[in-house]
Amino acid sequence: MAGTGGRTPRERYRAQVRDEAKRLAWEQIAAAGPSALSLNALARRLGMTGPALYRYFAGRDALLAELIRDACRDLTATLRAGAAAGAGPGGLAEALRAWALAHPQRYFLLYGTPVPGREAPESTRRVTGEITAVLLDACGAAGPPDAPGGSPAALRRALAFWTRLHGVLSLELAGHFTGMGFDPAELYGAETASLPGEEAGRGAGISGDRVPLGGL
Repeated sequence: MAGTGGRTPRERYRAQVRDEAKRLAWEQIAAAGPSALSLNALARRLGMTGPALYRYFAGRDALLAELIRDACRDLTATLRAGAAAGAGPGGLAEALRAWALAHPQRYFLLYGTPVPGREAPESTRRVTGEITAVLLDACGAAGPPDAPGGSPAALRRALAFWTRLHGVLSLELAGHFTGMGFDPAELYGAETASLPGEEAGRGAGISGDRVPLGGL
């Protein structure tokens, strides 16, 4: 007999086990990195055998792919919410940083060192493409009226956004600015303000010529 939401008790139990396994997987990644992810270790914490957990995930790579897709969907939803509220590239830059600071392990799984021996499946590439689409739309809107979201100018703005801001953000999250005598938020804001298009600076609410960087 179908239960709440049209799912049977068995289906609800399966969903609960999968959700709990993924929650524990994020804890494992936070403690030792994605390369150390182990289905057998997760199974022990869930109180089941390793082979039993394979009924819920085809293998370690399948679980990693789900975690990456979940992180992509979460970030996409965050950026889409910002875009729907009228944020330009600068506003999306702030939303990206806030999300990454709140979810550093998700950020590093998406944009950190690739897991050795693993290639992203097509389903994951489709989800990451949604992030690119949001960014291209915002960069197109921030450009000249005759430059659509898919134009070369919008693509250059999007590439500048993605490469330069991820560089600063990755260094901040990895702790490389510790002890350097400046606020990483101000450096990130200055980089945002210097992106092509005046809207980037106004969207971040920071003037690129007044960022104190402790004598750097």
